[in-house]
Amino acid sequence: MAERIRNFNAGPATLPLPVLEEIRSELKNFRGSGMSILEVSHRSKWFDDVIEDAKARITRLLNLDERYKVLFLQGGASMQFAMVPMNFLSENDHADYVNTGTWSTKAVKEAEIQGKRVNVVASSEDRNFCYIPKNIRPTPGAAFMHITTNNTIKGTQYHFLPDSGGAPLVADMSSDILCRPTDVSRFGLIYAGAQKNLGPAGVTLAVIRQDMLDRVPDTLPTMLKYTTAADKNSMFNTPPCFAIYVVGLVLKWIEETIGGLGAMEARNKKKADTIYGYLDSTDFYNATADPDSRSWMNVTFRLPGEDLEKKFVAEALENGLGGLKGHRSVGGCRASIYNAMDPEGVDELVAFMKEFEKKNG
Repeated sequence: MAERIRNFNAGPATLPLPVLEEIRSELKNFRGSGMSILEVSHRSKWFDDVIEDAKARITRLLNLDERYKVLFLQGGASMQFAMVPMNFLSENDHADYVNTGTWSTKAVKEAEIQGKRVNVVASSEDRNFCYIPKNIRPTPGAAFMHITTNNTIKGTQYHFLPDSGGAPLVADMSSDILCRPTDVSRFGLIYAGAQKNLGPAGVTLAVIRQDMLDRVPDTLPTMLKYTTAADKNSMFNTPPCFAIYVVGLVLKWIEETIGGLGAMEARNKKKADTIYGYLDSTDFYNATADPDSRSWMNVTFRLPGEDLEKKFVAEALENGLGGLKGHRSVGGCRASIYNAMDPEGVDELVAFMKEFEKKNG
């Protein structure tokens, strides 16, 4: 096995090599503190500089105005499935949800078990979630519309922002945040577990608009209110300091090495075009998502049989290409080509796929 493989895991996922090298260089003595970042106090100036730098980079990358606050939370996106209706839906409110797969299904369930009024205004369940629905009809007076912008299991992604009827969009962007420029003005809340496209597991980014914070009731448990994190700069209790530090380094890499989200979009489109172009050129592999809904982040595909798929995954790993097994709920194969996967890694994967087809087709 090589020192490092090409890591196509869906999450925790690959990180930029320069980020890993910077972590290694600072790990024992963080910026002259005499301590590791794993040891410094979250109340120290060292960590204050870390969190403020990360917030500033998110603000620049997403072009946020003064209405938005950047929060670092715990509990993953799964906690957000519960917190969103808890914070934003009173007993007289209703919300629209678009169901495009496993994660949005879970978000709907978390709202419903609280007794909240949820309207599933569109769904792609009729075709096993292989597409993003376009005929989305918002409900008048909805408090918000919830979408999952990228679906890791089914390999689909929004390439448009739906008409929400004037309601703020609330989006789970765990698996495609910062993959391209985003018109944040349409969103009241964006949240993202870090472990796919931002950093390691353990921290969740939330970008929330002030009018959404104004809705939060005082009667919620302290740790389940967005206002608690907003008022205390994400440090009401000890935050996941190391995870936030790594996220900050990834943001720095996006800004200073890649050149921002415009350059990142071009990079990601090139990778997606490379692998989908090959999939469309052969009958041996079959991409599972509709062409106009295909994810730039998670490429899902099948081979002619399950035995061949197992052989493909095993031989790929022997050749330094890991994490290509599909999600356990659907089978098949999946190549997660998040921001940190470089174009050369995708080229190597496609070269292996061609050779495997030549031997087994």
